[in-house]
Amino acid sequence: MTEEIKLDDIAGELLRVILEMKDKAVNFRENIERLQNTLEQVVPLFEEGSILDFDINDPKREELKKLIVKLQRGKTLVQKCCKVPSWNIYTKIRYSSKIIDLDETILRFCQRELQSAISREEKQLSESTAEGSVGSVRKEGFFAVPKLPHHVVGFDRPLADLKVELFEENVTVLGICAPGGCGKSTLAAMLCQDQQVRGKFEDKIFFVNVSKNPTTLKILRRLLREIGGGVPGTNLSQEDATKIFHYLLKQRKSEPLLLVLDDVWDDSIIEMFFSRTEGYKMLVTSRDVFSTYDSKYHSKYLLKTLSHQDSMTLFRQTTSSQGGNEPDEDLLNEIVRYCDGFPLAIIVIGKSLSQKPVVKWKIMATELLKGSSILDFDEKLRKLLATSLDSLDDTVLDCFLDLGSFPKDKWICASALIDIWCELYELDYEDDAYANLLNLASHNLVNLVGSRKIAKQNDASFNEVFVTQHDLLKDLAIYKNRQERTRVIMDTGEKGLPKSRREQENHYLNARLVSLCTDEMCSSWYDLQFPKVEGLIMNFSASNYALPPFVETMRKLKVLIIVNSGWTHAKLSNLKTLGELANLKRIRLEKISIPSLHEFTMPWMNLQKISLVMCAFGQDLMKCTIDVSYLLPNLVEIDISYCHDLVELPPWICDVIYLRTLRITYCDNLSALTERIGFMANLEELRLHACTGLPKLPDSIKGLQKLRFLDISDCCDLKILPDGMGELHCLKKLDMRGCIELRELPPATVNLVGLKEVICDENKASLWEPLSSRLKITFPVPLKEDMNLDWLGTDI
Repeated sequence: MTEEIKLDDIAGELLRVILEMKDKAVNFRENIERLQNTLEQVVPLFEEGSILDFDINDPKREELKKLIVKLQRGKTLVQKCCKVPSWNIYTKIRYSSKIIDLDETILRFCQRELQSAISREEKQLSESTAEGSVGSVRKEGFFAVPKLPHHVVGFDRPLADLKVELFEENVTVLGICAPGGCGKSTLAAMLCQDQQVRGKFEDKIFFVNVSKNPTTLKILRRLLREIGGGVPGTNLSQEDATKIFHYLLKQRKSEPLLLVLDDVWDDSIIEMFFSRTEGYKMLVTSRDVFSTYDSKYHSKYLLKTLSHQDSMTLFRQTTSSQGGNEPDEDLLNEIVRYCDGFPLAIIVIGKSLSQKPVVKWKIMATELLKGSSILDFDEKLRKLLATSLDSLDDTVLDCFLDLGSFPKDKWICASALIDIWCELYELDYEDDAYANLLNLASHNLVNLVGSRKIAKQNDASFNEVFVTQHDLLKDLAIYKNRQERTRVIMDTGEKGLPKSRREQENHYLNARLVSLCTDEMCSSWYDLQFPKVEGLIMNFSASNYALPPFVETMRKLKVLIIVNSGWTHAKLSNLKTLGELANLKRIRLEKISIPSLHEFTMPWMNLQKISLVMCAFGQDLMKCTIDVSYLLPNLVEIDISYCHDLVELPPWICDVIYLRTLRITYCDNLSALTERIGFMANLEELRLHACTGLPKLPDSIKGLQKLRFLDISDCCDLKILPDGMGELHCLKKLDMRGCIELRELPPATVNLVGLKEVICDENKASLWEPLSSRLKITFPVPLKEDMNLDWLGTDI
């Protein structure tokens, strides 16, 4: 007995819905386009065998039914995506995950169930190759394509994506970018050996390893011999060889040629070989995301690490090929997880454990659980990853090493990093610190995620940019820090410095950055001394936490970051210690119950910035009557984010005399700004982004005579703007995107003589018609949303 299931009809219907709706689902564009690309590839395969027959007892029948249910739900999902506003990150994350899961389900199904059809096609192509109709890949010589590893897993999708890009008419240079050990060279070799690629370029595929110190003249001379057919003169200069190379390309009359430059360290090499000659293509692999990849006729592909499922498959293949005894599934999972999806790490560790008794596997897993890294078990792997740091200048290298001070598997807010870097490296502007972050991203050493992760826009908030990092790269930073004397990183549960470090305590007297990761506070802290510390990061998980006594000795401390990763807001004690730290400039608190300011008797003379994330204000703090101008005489910036109990702006904030920047973002229960806000005579920037419960602004806002930038974006309940807005003569920029309830402007806005730019939704542009002749009206460009809630903590 069989059941007929028409996959082509169901998948085709989903594809039709996507084509109709994708332009409306702007907040999910990338994920939906990826799903569209998958469907466009598999629907023809389904049509070739549109009816799949399975016996009623065949287990594959159940898998097929599950796929069909997901495809049918996919139509509803795409339609729902069109209605999700940009500020609703919770729903966006949930729907994005469902789209990704559907895409991966389709791919897994095709890889399993259509493998026989693919094999038949490859066999036919192989027969064609034998008859000479498809070009043969070079197996030896200077331009030989490297032999593929015995096991290659997880590259089917990247290979398909690369082929699409390579065959694009306007793409001359295609770059594959990823950190060392991710398989860039393997993927490039797979592309060169692909039947379609060989069919197009035939025997004109030239694969050359460039490496860190390339002999470009040697490469050019060999190319001239291959393309021109003659032997170039021995005295030929590099400049002349380059000119002859480009001349010979033009003489080829559109004959296809593919030049693969593997492991490029300097983008000037790319420019040397670049030519807009029809039929000529370049494939480049590099660890860096070169700026040239964003130029016209260039494209880039950011190769990701393997999924855990593919990592497990590769690990099993590596170990089983050596004939070893495989331990239980939990042990495999534990070891593979620490390889972080790096194919090289998986293969190296797999081979090292193959044919070893299970007890050896258990020892490695135990050491990893204690805090060891995969890098500790293989020097070759460690050295290979370390080469990624060779091109960094000293300051950027220091910034990379600082990342090891933050916990694994957690997103780092860019604002926290910038606080540290500005003070530790004495940078005058936060933009300079952000430039270092962009530099690390261009070297593929970090990933920038978030709704505004592209290069910093004018007045963009760093609170909306987050940093992630592969665990192996973080392990590399930690390993390097062990060899340094300027950073101390203490692991979870340690009660002071470990014994091995106490014996070398003097080595840490020069530490400038200290990171402490603890559970419940212990009374037996070792009497640590860090006289030169300028940055302190404290991560803990507790409902009550007392600052360690040694904080009082950190007389040079400039930046303090306290993060509670527990389930509830934590109460801090021993805070009077901070009053003794005369050099403290920046404080950042996450998931803390903010204490009453009455606890502090001494002024914080140098404190310039306070950041409060997911904190609880409480009634005592809201009703505080202390003289804030005395306590915080030089405070210029306050950031408040995700503080859900903040219903009204505390009046005392308006008494901070020299405050220039006030940011209140994602505080969804904020329903009123105090009328006292008009007293903030020095305020230049006011951000109220995604305060979705705020219905209006007070008319006293007219007192902000120095205000230059006002951000009310995604304040979706904001219905009116006050007449007093017209008196903000210094206002230069207004961001009001996502203000869906705001349907009119007060007449006084025509008096905004200094206003130069308005960012708004397209349907709100008509509100500014009276000022359109002198205004720059910008519509928000939908950006890739990579947000998830990992950084928010365990109770979200």
